[in-house]
Amino acid sequence: MSLATSLRALHVPGTPLVLPNAWDAASARMVEQAGFPAVATSSNATAAILGYDDGEQAPVDEVLAAAAQVARSVSVPVTIDFERGYRLPPGELVERFTATGAVGLNLEDSDPATGGLVDPAEQADFLAAIRAAAGTELVINARIDAFLRKAGSPEEQLRTALDRAARYLAAGADCVYPIGVGDLDLIGTLVKEIGGPVNVGYGQGANTLADYTAQGVARISFGPMVQRHLYGKLAGTFLPAVAGDRNPFTE
Repeated sequence: MSLATSLRALHVPGTPLVLPNAWDAASARMVEQAGFPAVATSSNATAAILGYDDGEQAPVDEVLAAAAQVARSVSVPVTIDFERGYRLPPGELVERFTATGAVGLNLEDSDPATGGLVDPAEQADFLAAIRAAAGTELVINARIDAFLRKAGSPEEQLRTALDRAARYLAAGADCVYPIGVGDLDLIGTLVKEIGGPVNVGYGQGANTLADYTAQGVARISFGPMVQRHLYGKLAGTFLPAVAGDRNPFTE
């Protein structure tokens, strides 16, 4: 069984793949050693360690090199948050991305430069071209930004998300990710109406893994929150203690 097939098989509605997102080889190894069956990265967290802001500000060569470092550091499948593809044509994207050893990627449907939603037909065509170039050797997680970008009223956001989910799954996506949704009833509606694997974000702990599992989601991501939590402790507690000549290991 290939790593891509293994990753795809982990997306089971009601028995979700839980992904505490990593950002480098060291954090990826920690995730694997903790027993998680796959490693995912966060584009925001990866950009931070490369010295850039999120939103495709990091050069694509550096992003791909970071992906390769993660993929070669672990034995489990690796999926990379690849923003909207860094403006690479689908064929080139697939060729360069698969060379990293990663077998899954997130692709979002809003323009990092403007924050506006990409036309749904254009995004579906983009996903279909990637699927055609990759065959079954890439697991595509299609992010839906209707809620994140607050595209209209709550009702309009839901309609937009459902329309885009149907288009993206038909184009060959393996999973869809309506990011920015925390309301459990709304998540339940999305899962029921989409009828395919749904990814949700864990957020900051308002809901538990069991809460999301009960709604039938297939994947739970932590995004940049793992790195922010750990680095927040470094910046907020450890470094001030050192600067104040206090023992940082006891605070």
